[in-house]
Amino acid sequence: MTAAHLRRRAGVVAVHSLNRFVFSVPDLDEAERFYLAFGLEVRRSADRIDLHTWGHPHCWGSVFESDEAKRLEYLSYGIDEADLPAWRERIQGHGLACPAHRLSDGDGLWLRNPDGTPLQLIVASKVSPSEKSRAAARSDAAPGQGAAPARSAVPQVRPRHLSHLLFFTPDVRRMAEFSSQVLGLRMSDHSGDVIAFMHGPHGSDHHLVAFAKSHAPGLHHSSWDVGSIDEVGNGAEQMRAAGHDKGWGVGRHVLGSNYFYYVRDPWGSYAEYSHEIDFVPHDLDWPAADHPPHDSLYVWGPPLPDDFITNHEPVSGAPS
Repeated sequence: MTAAHLRRRAGVVAVHSLNRFVFSVPDLDEAERFYLAFGLEVRRSADRIDLHTWGHPHCWGSVFESDEAKRLEYLSYGIDEADLPAWRERIQGHGLACPAHRLSDGDGLWLRNPDGTPLQLIVASKVSPSEKSRAAARSDAAPGQGAAPARSAVPQVRPRHLSHLLFFTPDVRRMAEFSSQVLGLRMSDHSGDVIAFMHGPHGSDHHLVAFAKSHAPGLHHSSWDVGSIDEVGNGAEQMRAAGHDKGWGVGRHVLGSNYFYYVRDPWGSYAEYSHEIDFVPHDLDWPAADHPPHDSLYVWGPPLPDDFITNHEPVSGAPS
């Protein structure tokens, strides 16, 4: 546990990290190729791939193979051991307990969110940021020298950690209320009932999770921190060279302020390169506001693709 994590908001029981996200796809080989090209360290076992960032021991996500279209299976949050009694009481009081997901290790406390997605609360070290991510060191060229490298000399972009996840939901307000009342997250910003951004009270990026309105639940994108706007742009080129030429960016968001490039994955959702997102310290009350959609999506960048906010996951029963 880091010193930054010890600076938690006193008296508040809340999840502190995105521990892991888990989904399934029809072709595990295709998933492995995509995430290797994206710059993650992909570790494969008999039934799944695990998504790591290079030089970091934590597993941020797992992908299983299934016979159906892409499907969000469950989400795991990190909690502190001292809060376990309070969590058990809270889950029981809301009547939300559910069995462990069949693809999990069975550990932790389990509950369902209002959309039916299973959530695991697991005692774990804080892995989501406890301070604002720092920019990578730059080597500025002196006057009279070229600063940009040759295209062939650009190293592979390798994200540093998982920043946040955005989910589809039929009811954004309901999911925001659940995330606040049950998980202890706090509203950062929203735009009516169309989208909401939530942060953790123990020190968090502007959003740990976000919710966008759709006809059904699902995973819209995973966002991964990189060290510079150059790495955002180089990541876009890296993925185009690997055959993944559909996406959105490079641009800069209003809410969160981060520079971005979203690359479309083989299943119609996205992986985002993100740099310099806003950070909410544990002792700050962020001034949440309702923003008009036309003025809050991005400061600059290319037009939004027509199908960017399209949920390709099948409408079916809750994962088990």
